[in-house]
Amino acid sequence: MLFSRKCQHKILFKLSLAAFILAICVVVLGAFTRLVHAGLGCPDWPGCYGHLLWPNSSEEITQANTVFPDSPVDMDKTWPEMVHRYFAGGLGLLILTITIFCFYRAKNLLKGEKKPPIKHAIGLLILVALQAAFGMWTVTLQLWPQIVTAHLLGGFSTLSLLWLFNQRIGGHRWHLSTGQMDRLKPLKSWFYLALGVVIVQITLGGWTSANYAALACPDLPMCLASWWPPMDFISGFNIFQNVGPNYLGGLLDSGSRTAIHMSHRLGAVTVVLVLIYVGISMWRTAIPIVRSWVIVLWGVAALQVALGLSNVFFALPLSIAVAHNAVGAALLLILITLLHRVVTMSSDQ
Repeated sequence: MLFSRKCQHKILFKLSLAAFILAICVVVLGAFTRLVHAGLGCPDWPGCYGHLLWPNSSEEITQANTVFPDSPVDMDKTWPEMVHRYFAGGLGLLILTITIFCFYRAKNLLKGEKKPPIKHAIGLLILVALQAAFGMWTVTLQLWPQIVTAHLLGGFSTLSLLWLFNQRIGGHRWHLSTGQMDRLKPLKSWFYLALGVVIVQITLGGWTSANYAALACPDLPMCLASWWPPMDFISGFNIFQNVGPNYLGGLLDSGSRTAIHMSHRLGAVTVVLVLIYVGISMWRTAIPIVRSWVIVLWGVAALQVALGLSNVFFALPLSIAVAHNAVGAALLLILITLLHRVVTMSSDQ
């Protein structure tokens, strides 16, 4: 046997942790690429103007501009796109390694040993392959907002599943008394609800970004000096809209973008109200470890609200917008962790 039993477990855990950290980088780089409008920084795929990296010399740039006359080289946009692609490709290879290692470990199990989560690993591999396809379609379909939003959700899903994989491999769970478990079980449905509204809010955030509606309402707490400005929800959420030559900068009118932006604001209010109730319910269980998670949950939620407000107040500065994406991912992971802890909790008696 090539690796000892203990060594195999450590290797798998370290691989999953490395993949999770790399997935964080991919999500943040994806947000950065989208926010600097570099989604079409390379008009071809998987290369960039026919290069493995991107054209650098004046000769390469001149040649690239000749081959792609409708997409002249913009050095500020080529490198973010290709760096994101290479990080995403590295993540795919790492997930492939994890899947292969899971099969290897499953073949060398001793009687009574727990089987590694092979189906989980295969699901991750399929998801990252689908993400590669969405990355290609983002370019070939010229930033069609449906694809851009789906690509964003795929990145968050990959990150979440890697985190859950890491939790399973690491054996992280709560060991509570029977009474504590009884007090906590009724919260499981609320954790599912909280996770659902956060996923919907992330989807609305992706749709807002993909349709360039983040600055549709430049004022707070009202929008365009009105509590309910003119809005076109049908056009704003028409998933069959045309792309045109490309969707860079967006094609929707003001009323449509306002409807998208206001939906995201209303979604934020809904998330806050649900998380307040969930946090209060968690605190009432009087379980120390559960109460500590309330502080984490509310702290991250408050930071996310502050970043969202700052995006409006300061007209979407790059650093704050990227942080808003990252903290949104953190909030999602916290809720996944809480739900995992409730589902897997066991009695210490």
